[in-house]
Amino acid sequence: MTTTTATQSGAPGPARGAGSGTVVSFQNVTKSYGQVKAVDGLTLELHPGETVALLGPNGAGKSSTLDLLLGLRPADSGTVSLFGTTPREAVTAGRVGAMLQSGGLMEEVTVRELITLGCALHPRPYPVEEVLSRAGVEEIAGRMVNKLSGGQEQRVRFALATAGHNDLIILDEPTTGMDVTARQAFWATMREQAAQGRTVLFATHYLEEADAIADRVLVLNKGRLLADGTAAEIKAKAGARKVAFDLDGEIDQQVLRALPGLTSFELNGTTVRLQSRDADATVHAVYALGLYPRNLEVAGLGLEQAFIALTEAEEAHAS
Repeated sequence: MTTTTATQSGAPGPARGAGSGTVVSFQNVTKSYGQVKAVDGLTLELHPGETVALLGPNGAGKSSTLDLLLGLRPADSGTVSLFGTTPREAVTAGRVGAMLQSGGLMEEVTVRELITLGCALHPRPYPVEEVLSRAGVEEIAGRMVNKLSGGQEQRVRFALATAGHNDLIILDEPTTGMDVTARQAFWATMREQAAQGRTVLFATHYLEEADAIADRVLVLNKGRLLADGTAAEIKAKAGARKVAFDLDGEIDQQVLRALPGLTSFELNGTTVRLQSRDADATVHAVYALGLYPRNLEVAGLGLEQAFIALTEAEEAHAS
């Protein structure tokens, strides 16, 4: 929820972050908790109109990065800036909307009362009815907040994050608990926000969402930026390709596991599924063994498989 110290009625003006410039800047940022380095020399920039997915395994530093971005915690070293100012200044000015996992919603108030408060606190608020409609919570507007389901709570958090005209919207696992229809409506709204020049940054465990929604993907692991690019570029960076085929007769797993380039092996009945750093060499070796694969398929990795391959490679390199 955006927190400000001023209120202002009337229709929002043009997005101040739209057009050009840097929205978010991390310059060699570190943050530690005891002996654990949650953010490790992170350097990146976000720009107007980008929809950016933040990915990483548990403990990768995603939540710590968002906390630093929102000014909830100070960096140990390096600089974090939003729109050329400090995170706290940007949040106070109403330029940032956030939908976080942590922190509960105000209880003993109705959904409408809570959204009305959120709009009143924003320097450039949207009309309350518009906010309720965009978030799909009109039907539960009269319900007490503490009587909501998990998915309904998420939609209310979404409404608070978009109660006013923000230039940056930060979302932490935004669709957790939402049904398919609510998720589709949510992302349609986020596309509209980005099309108007706003920057949308979201952390998610739903990698299919990142693949379908984001025009840029950031992969964190142990507080470091492991990859930065489009979903297609992230898949290519993983280097491996999927190989699948069927074999007749007795299958010697040991022979197949020794094929060149393999990074993973799976046998399900007569179907062999592999991942290989050199698919051409792998397929050539299959034929060289005198095997005759049927239904041979060679394809690039999906984003989820690429994400796993990148993080496993990083872990192996670090060990």
